Amino acid sequence: MLRIHCPCCGPRDHDEFRYAGDASVVRPAHDDPDFEAWYRYVYVRANPKGLHREYWQHVHGCRQWLVVERDTATHTIHSVHFAGQQAS
Repeated sequence: MLRIHCPCCGPRDHDEFRYAGDASVVRPAHDDPDFEAWYRYVYVRANPKGLHREYWQHVHGCRQWLVVERDTATHTIHSVHFAGQQAS
């Protein structure tokens, strides 16, 4: 089981959180008419082995959106920060 260290609530089991996708994908501009850019944003995802940035929401706690940097091979969590902040 993953233990995610929420900045507000402390260490919690991962089942208190909801996985919300890849945090490294850049959204196209709202008015971007490029179909291929939107297609890649919505449907095309890499499946990396190693460090990966992911969005998680603490739905059964403080409800904060977090960016979790996790190793996909070992499930080791390297960092957690609020989604609205830059990683330090």
